[in-house]
Amino acid sequence: MKTSRKGLVADINVTPLVDVMLVLLIIFMITAPMLSTGLEVNLPETKAGKLEEKKPLVIVIDASGRIFINQKEFSLKSLGVWLREARRGRLVREIQLKADRRCPYGRVAKVLAEIQAAGFEEVGLLTRPEKS
Repeated sequence: MKTSRKGLVADINVTPLVDVMLVLLIIFMITAPMLSTGLEVNLPETKAGKLEEKKPLVIVIDASGRIFINQKEFSLKSLGVWLREARRGRLVREIQLKADRRCPYGRVAKVLAEIQAAGFEEVGLLTRPEKS
């Protein structure tokens, strides 16, 4: 729309908006993979093959025996309650257990018992391949 006096155009210039949006897109593309990393544990080595590419629920037990799901810490009792609710709501189909090799075996056994008590019968135990 032009005015009669000075001939000004009342259009919105979208170029700065597009520039800002492209910069934000690049920032999110770079930072998104960094946010999806989990806790680092020292896995034992075995001769087992690689697992199929699915998105299972990964339960992590660190060297001191603390239990984590998606970097949120759970007690043994709250883990059982959470797993029962997940099973009831059909939120979880597959569970994988990632335990540090220095974690006490009794703690791993208790977590496995909670998983079984919640109704999950198949649990994958994550390991690293042995070095040849």
